[in-house]
Amino acid sequence: MLNLKGLKFSKMHGIGNDFPIINEFEGEVIPEADKPEACRFLCHRNFGVGGDGVLFVEPSDVADIGYRMFNPDGSEAEMCGNGIRCFGDFVYRKGILKQEKMTVETKAGIKTIEITLNGDEPELFKVDMGTSTFKTPKIPMISDEEEFIDAKLDVLDTTFNVTAISVGNPHAIIFVDDVESIDIDKYGPAIEAHEVFPEKINVHFVEDISENEGKMITWERGAGVTLACGTGATSTAISGYKLGLFGENILLHLPGGDLNFTVYEKDDELGAFMQGPAELVYDGEF
Repeated sequence: MLNLKGLKFSKMHGIGNDFPIINEFEGEVIPEADKPEACRFLCHRNFGVGGDGVLFVEPSDVADIGYRMFNPDGSEAEMCGNGIRCFGDFVYRKGILKQEKMTVETKAGIKTIEITLNGDEPELFKVDMGTSTFKTPKIPMISDEEEFIDAKLDVLDTTFNVTAISVGNPHAIIFVDDVESIDIDKYGPAIEAHEVFPEKINVHFVEDISENEGKMITWERGAGVTLACGTGATSTAISGYKLGLFGENILLHLPGGDLNFTVYEKDDELGAFMQGPAELVYDGEF
């Protein structure tokens, strides 16, 4: 029987993407075998804390600090863009790592966070999200194509033009004329679990407003509809740039708020810097 009595946590959000955060920097608080069940409970919005995932602060041998994230279904995610900004706010605010620039070990590689302060209060977080890949085996995607870029994919009763990309975790980017017209509850789960994506995939419908501005909605793998997805927005900025729809500086409007991106090229691959806020909601204890 799961017992979380005495568990301390903080509830945070990054433009509406919300997370309980648990500090295991000084040692394990929730046993490894119990983490999936605990995270399913913690993310439940009626019986738990509520969240789009649970973040854990850990030590690292290869970076300043370590990061883990579990989805609401108990599966472990590689990384979360909104989550890593919340993570940076938490470790700075709690004095775990009082650095305005820090390296973070994630399952999607080492990320760098730069914090803009207002006095001693963290205000904005700039994250180098690293480079991306469009290679289908690395996403992974079952396809005869080396890259699946703006290519047709049959989903239920519709054919979408999909761009498959990984920024450490997998994303399907679909540019449409009007995101408000998309039935995301219908098509989101169908694309997430489509047979061509053996490890499932995050799904984003995007409307390009101009070369420097876009609007998107998200169905997250293992979570469903969320107000924001940082890695998804990163993938959207890079994919839009790849397709010639966006320039290198992009403002993306998500249901929970806005994120800014600067796309860059490195070693023949595309990457992006993400900048946005994070907020402490409250501290709690079971």
